[in-house]
Amino acid sequence: MTARKIVPGLTGLLLAAVLALAAPAVQAVQPDEVLPDPAMETRAREISKELRCLVCQNQSIDDSNAPLARDLRLLVRERLKAGDSDTQVLGFVTDRYGDYVLLKPPFKTTTLLLWGAPFALLVFGAIGTVIYLRGRRGVAAGADTPPLSEDEQRRLEALLRKDQA
Repeated sequence: MTARKIVPGLTGLLLAAVLALAAPAVQAVQPDEVLPDPAMETRAREISKELRCLVCQNQSIDDSNAPLARDLRLLVRERLKAGDSDTQVLGFVTDRYGDYVLLKPPFKTTTLLLWGAPFALLVFGAIGTVIYLRGRRGVAAGADTPPLSEDEQRRLEALLRKDQA
């Protein structure tokens, strides 16, 4: 098989993958949900991108096709129509469902472990790597290895001569 035959096949596969990934985002918000005011609809979409779908794994309600995500999108639009600011809408939803509903949780004492764990893991990983590399350097330098005895030296030389022959 030549490269000319492989490239069009890969291009088609790549295009299919891109379309498959883009399709759920296009279909999530239904036409009957869209607000008549474009500015308010833009605000609703931005707020919806910050809210987690409670059914799906790590997907915003703006991207999710789940019925609960649709209910939350409608709730966001109702609150905006009622005159709430973006912060008030997020506060309303957070009061109902907790910080879990936010895709980017706030930094609080209750979320300290969530925000600090990646940095702690990075620090522990760096310390572990330094300790491991220092140990390897000592082994490589032969700090703990006793020198070869005369008998071992003779056997090693014999093996090397035999290997070269």
